[in-house]
Amino acid sequence: MRKALALMVCFAAVCAPAQDTGPLGNLTKPQEGVSKRESSSFRMGKDGKYDPNAPFTHDQSEHSNRDNFNVPPGHTHVLMDAKGPGVITHIWITFLGPEKQDWAPRGSATHQDMLLRIYWDGSDRPGVEAPVGDFFANCFGKRAPVVSLPIMVEDGDSYNCFWQMPFRKSARIEIVNQGTESINLLYYNVDWIQKPVAKDAPYFYAQYRQEYPAVSGKDYTILETKGKGHYVGTVMAVRTRSPMWFGEGDERIYIDGEKEPSIQGTGTEDYFLSAWGLKTTSTPYSGTPYFDQWGIVGGHTSAYRWHINDPIVFQKEIKVTIEHYGWISPDENPKGLTNSWNEREDDYSSVAFWYQQGTPTFEARAPSGAERRLPSLARIVVKGTDVTTHGVGDIGPQQLDIYMDPQLLYKPSTEQGAYIDIPFDVAKKEPLRLLLNMTTSYDFGTYQAYLVPPGGTTADGVKLQGPMDFYSADVANREFHLLDFWPEPGHYVLHVVCTGKNPSSHGYYLGLESLRLRERRPRVTQYGYDKDQDWKKNPKLYG
Repeated sequence: MRKALALMVCFAAVCAPAQDTGPLGNLTKPQEGVSKRESSSFRMGKDGKYDPNAPFTHDQSEHSNRDNFNVPPGHTHVLMDAKGPGVITHIWITFLGPEKQDWAPRGSATHQDMLLRIYWDGSDRPGVEAPVGDFFANCFGKRAPVVSLPIMVEDGDSYNCFWQMPFRKSARIEIVNQGTESINLLYYNVDWIQKPVAKDAPYFYAQYRQEYPAVSGKDYTILETKGKGHYVGTVMAVRTRSPMWFGEGDERIYIDGEKEPSIQGTGTEDYFLSAWGLKTTSTPYSGTPYFDQWGIVGGHTSAYRWHINDPIVFQKEIKVTIEHYGWISPDENPKGLTNSWNEREDDYSSVAFWYQQGTPTFEARAPSGAERRLPSLARIVVKGTDVTTHGVGDIGPQQLDIYMDPQLLYKPSTEQGAYIDIPFDVAKKEPLRLLLNMTTSYDFGTYQAYLVPPGGTTADGVKLQGPMDFYSADVANREFHLLDFWPEPGHYVLHVVCTGKNPSSHGYYLGLESLRLRERRPRVTQYGYDKDQDWKKNPKLYG
């Protein structure tokens, strides 16, 4: 009897139907509907020009390969305008990057200039409104790979979205060029299934907002809406305006009208599923696609967090916020102290992703393309190509893909007698940060910076920090921050002297994009702790 029972149990286990959970398991179920695609593939009309109502061109002529569009500044291109009901299952987009090239000698619009809008069922307000880059977790107009479940950006230039987007009557997808240059070679495919949609199926929403800088005394708001739904993701970008670590602030999420949030985190990096800070990474549910440098004035960090397995459910309303607290330098602290809990005034932007039944009440709208560009922090900029004084070796402009304009390439064959002098003029006394925006490469040298004050000579130069190693295995861009000071008005010279080279380097070259003096936050002026200190005797760099 026991053997028979055991055999029956084993038989039942073997014959039981396969589990159909998860995205792969769903493929074992019968599928409803008919698959459709909207595409940039060429459709030739009777006049030989593009006709959106014509069938796809499929012949031996070159017309068959004209699969892209150019969108001038101020123009809108419609990717999809279809009748429902149905569900969008996949969006793929690509286009030229912003750098100048043969196909685009003036350069192209960045993906921060391109505004993505998706309208559901004829609504006059888009359900999705965000810069193309930010929607695909690529912020600041910078391109970076993303490898996650709902969003994938292969090699930083192939933008894929797998969020499921149901609609009942219609769906319209458009891209608005809000830049100063054309969108060049815009290709796209939008895959969707024409099928019935459940009466209670929520719509997909995504909305961008920003604060440049974050408002003092208020947590930064990512989403605030009334209705029933679930929150599924955040993309957030921060450009630092102060030295040191910005990310001690916690996420604070209010559910269904709470006066105090029932969901509170333990730090910004913790919300993005990291620990002890952020670094460049990409995983299925979270990542940091872009992180340039730790703790500098003007650093850039962008991160994403998808709540796919852990959606944040609300029945009446939700408010998603995050604190903008962190470490700060003593010249920005009311008591002249350095500690971890200071409200910072960095530049924040975000995209909230959520599903909701009906229409959201979130009032935020994406500002114009010009307003989305980060304001410059530079008080003074000296382009590398404006430098004329140098030591032994050839010098001249060089165009690299990492810069929009040429850099200065200095090519000494030895460290002996190798230097460049970068002059700049200060008009008024105010707190500034001095830095060099440099190229690093496999044949670049090591250099030491000395700042010559007004009326001084090279012998009077004040040594700033230690030697700067410009070596890297690949060509890259990096800022070298040198000094926080209150310079007196006058003419200065930064004397940059070769001291040798990294053992791995093949040469002593130097690549200079620019010298910059960046503004400090207004509170540095207000407190004025270092205003009367002599930077020549005690040069400081906070961070």
